[in-house]
Amino acid sequence: MFSLPRLWTHTGPLTLLLLPAAWLFASLVSVRRLAFRRGWLARVDVGVPVIVVGNITAGGSGKTPLVIWLTNWLREQGHRPGVVSRGYGSEARGCVELGADSTAAEVGDEPLLIHRKTGAPVVIGRDRPAAARMLRARHPEVDVIVSDDGLQHYRLERAIELAVLDAATGFGNGWPLPAGPLREPFGRLHEVDAVVQVVRGGGPWRTYLGLMTWRADYRPGYVWRLRAPAERKSLRELAQREWLAATGIGRPEGFFAMLDAHGVRHRARAFADHHAFRPDDLPADGAVLMTEKDAVKCADFAGPDWWAVELEVVPEAGFVEWMRARFGS
Repeated sequence: MFSLPRLWTHTGPLTLLLLPAAWLFASLVSVRRLAFRRGWLARVDVGVPVIVVGNITAGGSGKTPLVIWLTNWLREQGHRPGVVSRGYGSEARGCVELGADSTAAEVGDEPLLIHRKTGAPVVIGRDRPAAARMLRARHPEVDVIVSDDGLQHYRLERAIELAVLDAATGFGNGWPLPAGPLREPFGRLHEVDAVVQVVRGGGPWRTYLGLMTWRADYRPGYVWRLRAPAERKSLRELAQREWLAATGIGRPEGFFAMLDAHGVRHRARAFADHHAFRPDDLPADGAVLMTEKDAVKCADFAGPDWWAVELEVVPEAGFVEWMRARFGS
């Protein structure tokens, strides 16, 4: 099956054909960045510090799990965080606050997962400053805002920029979109406050000349049954059978490799990122493993043996201390 992320891993005939479009895209990005740097376009200050979590590559680098960890960590430090997100794939128009009855179709799978895993107020909207203003108006107690996937949303004034990199994929072929995965040039990483490199399965991480990065290990936590979320097990406690591992995330290989590393026999089935799962996508009577991002879309029609795998984020101590120096209690 054709896949842009696979195309972006190397330089080939198709990527070369896309180079003119990539140069145009890179030029537009540069002009827009210059406009904000020179003050030709204004930033919006929403009255509280904003922590942006984003990346310079398209695809699944691991932003959402870090947003969840960061939001929960901020609360542990005594803050009252809120979150703004685009709500990719949602039916919403304008800005919408998530509620107890929100669905992934209405608000997007990632914002819904963030809301459920943190309990923090979440507002989605393409206009990030407008979303942040709504969040503050409805929740005046919020004293820090986390912007999910907001690195390129320059209009929103920010106190800290965190760029997330995937250690396994890096920068792909190094070309701008659509010939490669880059939303912005590599040099953008020298402007952010910190770079967090995601390592899955205890693997190695990469070094880049002139770029200091913090390490964050992403490990499987408990698995829970979709029909009975209170029922929790470790991966090693799962029945020894061949599972169907199904997921619709930006980099499904990371999920499958994590299962391999823990000895879980499985058949892999990858859907497109943000896939809107339907009952006939997966066997109702089968043994299915999926990510929590997938589970928020499958809970209403899950089979009796469908399980979601939690993701545990473990940043290195230096990064935690660096954050505590800026947002500690």
